[in-house]
Amino acid sequence: MNYRHLGKAGIQVSELSFGSWVTFHNQAGVDATVEMMSAAYDAGVNFFDNAETYAAGKSEEIMGAALRKLGWRRGSYLISTKLFWGLHEGPNEQSTLNRKYLLEAIDGSLRRLDTDYVDLLFCHRADPTTPIEETVWAMHNIIERGKALYWGTSEWEAEDIVTAINIAERYHLHKPVVEQPVYNLLQRHRFAPEYKTVYEEQRIGSTTWSPLASGLLTGKYKDGIPADSRGALEGFGWLQDQLTDEHNLARVAALEPIAKEMGATLAQFSIAWCLQNPNVSTVMTGASRVAQVHENMKALDFVDKFTPDVMCEIDRILS
Repeated sequence: MNYRHLGKAGIQVSELSFGSWVTFHNQAGVDATVEMMSAAYDAGVNFFDNAETYAAGKSEEIMGAALRKLGWRRGSYLISTKLFWGLHEGPNEQSTLNRKYLLEAIDGSLRRLDTDYVDLLFCHRADPTTPIEETVWAMHNIIERGKALYWGTSEWEAEDIVTAINIAERYHLHKPVVEQPVYNLLQRHRFAPEYKTVYEEQRIGSTTWSPLASGLLTGKYKDGIPADSRGALEGFGWLQDQLTDEHNLARVAALEPIAKEMGATLAQFSIAWCLQNPNVSTVMTGASRVAQVHENMKALDFVDKFTPDVMCEIDRILS
């Protein structure tokens, strides 16, 4: 496992990390989570991602229970969570980044994760109804109170990230150090030219998610939606249009021979491709069973096989 600095922050994250979206509680209980997190940790993974809204808080509870069982030394790993959607329907408790919500929600996440602090705390989406200045101050206060060590954004527009940085600099507050964007062969918009300021000038790190486009880039949806896949899960019907899109399925089919020539599965190929981007700090992987963890970790074997000719052919297929 190789490690990369989180942008210009002092901490380093493993090139591959492990996330809990969809799988924890929905597809994996505590015992399965222990097995998968242990396999990832043994492979050198040091960053584990979660969010308040995943499985309505149950995902954090399962990760907390798994960490108790695993008994790892706290300094040996990083955990994150994300706040925005909320767990309640009050006007100040959902789809917001107001100060009251953030200061209360972090306490709930820490209880569920059974930890004194998270290493990274993300604003899960931007909130156009709350001044960015209010959000920056709240995140700064959370860090000053020792409940998080660093903070960042997720799926924010480049302009808003720069605004948050400028506000923090103006008042000498803790600045956001990381963005968590979707990033895969089929979704590259969060590294569009307007983000050059974010990643290259401000040197913000990135913890990218969905490297397999919810499984589309594994090839398993070419004949429909398997009954044991996330596309078939109750409450995830919104994914089905994406997973059965004929244009995307054709592009995935065109990429498969390139992966085979490398000796990689489509999943390994797709994950390794993400690491070609020097602005990617870590690629967050997911799994519902331990065999998938082992397969995903082998993506590191193919990072050096993306020659300029291979990258040009991939761009031709995707353009």
